[in-house]
Amino acid sequence: MKRNERRGSGRVHGGSGREQRVLVVDDEPDIRELLELTLAKIGLGVDSAGSVAEAKERLRATRYQLCLTDMRLADGEGLELVRHIAGLAGDLPVAVITAYGSAENAVAALKAGAFDYVSKPVGLNQLRTLVKSALSLPERSTAAPQGQQLLGESAPMREVRDLIAKLARTQAPVYITGESGSGKELAARLIHLGGAQRGHAFVPVNCGAIPETLMESELFGYRKGAFTGANQDRDGFFQAAHGGTLFLDEVAELPLHMQVLLLRAIQEKRVRKIGATQEDPVEVRVISATHQNLAALVETGRFRRDLYYRLNVIELKMPSLRDCLEDVKIIAETMLQRLARQSGAEPSRLSGPALQELEAYDFPGNVRELENILERAVALSSEAQINPDDLRLHPLADKDDGAQAQAAVAGNATEGALGSPLPAYLDRVEREAILAALAKTGFNRTAAAKLLGLTFRTLRYRMQRLGIHEPEQDGR
Repeated sequence: MKRNERRGSGRVHGGSGREQRVLVVDDEPDIRELLELTLAKIGLGVDSAGSVAEAKERLRATRYQLCLTDMRLADGEGLELVRHIAGLAGDLPVAVITAYGSAENAVAALKAGAFDYVSKPVGLNQLRTLVKSALSLPERSTAAPQGQQLLGESAPMREVRDLIAKLARTQAPVYITGESGSGKELAARLIHLGGAQRGHAFVPVNCGAIPETLMESELFGYRKGAFTGANQDRDGFFQAAHGGTLFLDEVAELPLHMQVLLLRAIQEKRVRKIGATQEDPVEVRVISATHQNLAALVETGRFRRDLYYRLNVIELKMPSLRDCLEDVKIIAETMLQRLARQSGAEPSRLSGPALQELEAYDFPGNVRELENILERAVALSSEAQINPDDLRLHPLADKDDGAQAQAAVAGNATEGALGSPLPAYLDRVEREAILAALAKTGFNRTAAAKLLGLTFRTLRYRMQRLGIHEPEQDGR
């Protein structure tokens, strides 16, 4: 049997029963043979090529499920092969394995469409993990679950959906930017659902909501007896996301000492619990996001430059809703249907003038604000149709937000109080004021509490009592 046609005895088959085959591209015969033997042992059919030209010939003749290529080849670079395969518009993942590893080469390979980028020598466990992840990628046509789609047909939304589909099929670290309420977490979840990690946990973490003193134990866990109150071993977010995706929202809020620990965890793929004497391996894809300008924070010394480059391999910018106003209609209708399902009532309808008013509004809080506006309109409207007056699109002035938010409560108390029992009326006024503050702050409860002159704990209690929940972000 020829070396470049070596096959495994315990072959792995896809769901359709066909053999799964790998193409190995390297100009060193010894490396090709080593990879062939290793892949054959885990049950894969293997072909090999020593040049870019030979690899292209094999790609024309055979359908592969994975391609492993060296970066430097006799007649070109592995990047040329990565771009060639990406141009075929197929589902073939390509991993670049090279002895000339560098951050620049890794970024170039991942941006060109490589599934992953690893440096030689490659350990057996590392290779098995890479192969397993690549072969478990879903078909591109796999649809996201109901309620977890990015709705809209505007040009910005189509571009975002296309990029998410590409990013899902790589292991590249993704950095998501965008204003509050623009759907950064939903984008991260869609990348997870479209990738090799979809069968494992998606763990979202709001870095700005964790007290600094608890940050390390929350991320990495702790051992029993590590500190007062540590009555048993506890896993952190990294362990909870093992095999899946860890989404670090508002990553700019991480204190500097935690940035050092995070960088090590990402680089080494190992974490140490507080109180432990050894590190534990973790396989986690990290996706980060923030509404702040991370590059500017790097320049001012508030964010580590090495961590920034580690996280920001590929940037995904979420468009604001005011840049996609043509999508407001379909997003709003989807939200109204969901609100109706929750209440068991018939869906409310937007009148023509109400829709026009929404489409002319600039939405400082983006889709999250649209959700709050519609929830308030449904609660306050006495008809099945939502009219412009029900929307109450009157954003608070910037110069004295706190005073005006509180004045909204006092002012509303003088209007129509005799039309309903006092407790019900006060609940309605309180709910309206809280929703207005949440809309103004992009559903940032800490900022909303400050705006209303309340403590965070008090606001959280009142939200629970009034049934005000975090939006599910239908549509974005």
